[in-house]
Formats: sequence, structure tokens, C-alpha cells
Amino acid sequence: MSVRVDDILERIAALERQLETELNRARTTWRYQIDKGRVRFEHDVRLAHRRLKQTIPRFLRESRPINLLTAPVIYSMIVPIALLDLWVSAYQSICFRVYGIALVRRSAYVVVDRQHLEYLNAIEKLNCVYCGYANGVFAYVREIAGRTEQYWCPIRHAKRVRAPHQHYRRFVDYGDVDGYRHRWLELRQELHREPEEK
Repeated sequence: MSVRVDDILERIAALERQLETELNRARTTWRYQIDKGRVRFEHDVRLAHRRLKQTIPRFLRESRPINLLTAPVIYSMIVPIALLDLWVSAYQSICFRVYGIALVRRSAYVVVDRQHLEYLNAIEKLNCVYCGYANGVFAYVREIAGRTEQYWCPIRHAKRVRAPHQHYRRFVDYGDVDGYRHRWLELRQELHREPEEK
């Protein structure tokens, strides 16, 4: 890999560290901390949140009718999303063990915690659970697909890919036959190590 690419990867890692610092700053601003996996707000903040909760009748009155009418369509997606979650989990459990690829920790991607915010009413909490689950499953699937692609076909596309998965940046350039022949085994072996999952 070129020195320039290594330099870009190091800058990306520095930006990720900077992002973590900013997230920690937000925790201080909104006065909460994460203790043994649970989010804990300060007592007076929890009380303020309860006072700001919107009632369900008011929430429904203030909702656009089209939002209420399309909600069943949105929620109908839970069935294919749950099937995708189950199927991809079975896929990685079988195939990743055979290939020696480190398993993806589902809990690092499927994060459902917003329902604990006391300023949300029951409908808002349900919406947050659904969105957290659905987007978490898609991120989990994307990571499994990215590792699969690195194992079988770690070659960049000729055309620009919008928002590629994190493994893509390590792939061999399109048309680089020597790079592919020399690096494919290295790229596979990288998958044996447990990557840091945030």
C-alpha cells in the first residue's frame, strides 16, 4: 500500500479519536454517563425530562395524517428485517467459522437504548426501538457483508462507490493484478483477528 494511502488511513483514525472526544463532551453537556452498559442521567435532568414528555393524544393530534396512515407500511418491514437478522446471523455463524473470519458482535451494531429517555412518550419510544433495531441490523449485515467481500473479492470498483464499508479502503486497486495476487492472502488473514468494534 502506498505511503499516501497509509497517511490517509492515519488521518481517518485521528478523526475517529477526535469524534470519540466530542461524544464524551456531549455526555458532559447533557449530564449523563454510561455505567456498566446503562445510561444514567443526573436526577434533576431525569425530572426535567419527565416534565417535557408529550402526551399521546397531543402527539397524535400534532402528527400529520399521512404519517399515521403510512405507519403500518413502515412497521410491516419488521418481518423481513427480523428474517434478515436471523438468516445473516446463521450465515456468519456457519461460514465465518469455516473461513476463520472473526465473528461480528451483533451487540456492537444493534443498539436499542433510546426507549429509556423519559421525555419520549410510548409511541415515540416504540418508534425509537424500531429504528434502532432496523438500522442496527442493517449496519450488522453491512459489516458481515464487508468481511465477506474482503475474504472473497478485495478489489475496489472502477467506479466511485458512495459510502463504502470500512474494509473497502484496504482493498486492492481495480486493475492491479500484482497487488491482488500479492495481497489477497494478507487481506484474508487480517479477518482472523478481532477488529475493534465501536
